[in-house]
Amino acid sequence: MSRQWSRPHWHGGWITSLECFSRCHHNYVAEERYDGMDLLVTRKGAIRAGGGEYGIIPGSMGTGSYIVRGLGNPASFNSASHGAGRKMSRNAAKKRFTTRDLAEQTRGVECRKDSGVIDEIPGAYKPIEKVIDQQRDLVEVVAHLKQVVCVKG
Repeated sequence: MSRQWSRPHWHGGWITSLECFSRCHHNYVAEERYDGMDLLVTRKGAIRAGGGEYGIIPGSMGTGSYIVRGLGNPASFNSASHGAGRKMSRNAAKKRFTTRDLAEQTRGVECRKDSGVIDEIPGAYKPIEKVIDQQRDLVEVVAHLKQVVCVKG
């Protein structure tokens, strides 16, 4: 589950805390009003990105995440992607990559590096920078977070 964030606190160029004020799932249905019509909006792998609303868009185990502020684009039903998204299936990743690949791709990040998480290897995901760039009309980047720890299953 991702969260909806209020105002980030900055100190010397670093985010020192984030005040969470409501939960924002990335797989849910919500009643919302668009063009004068009440609709059920399904967000599957997406977050709400209403005007001024904060969110987080994570990358893979070995890449950073982004704190974003929604632009409230009605063409996307005030939505943005939840994360990098897969470029290959879990099974394909298990067949293609080794634990050595996993260790290499997550170098500098404290995380599991065993065969039980090989399907989460960064190489199985789209580049988060490209995903963020492709939704500049949906969100504004507030901060890029460097990943140092990843807790995965």
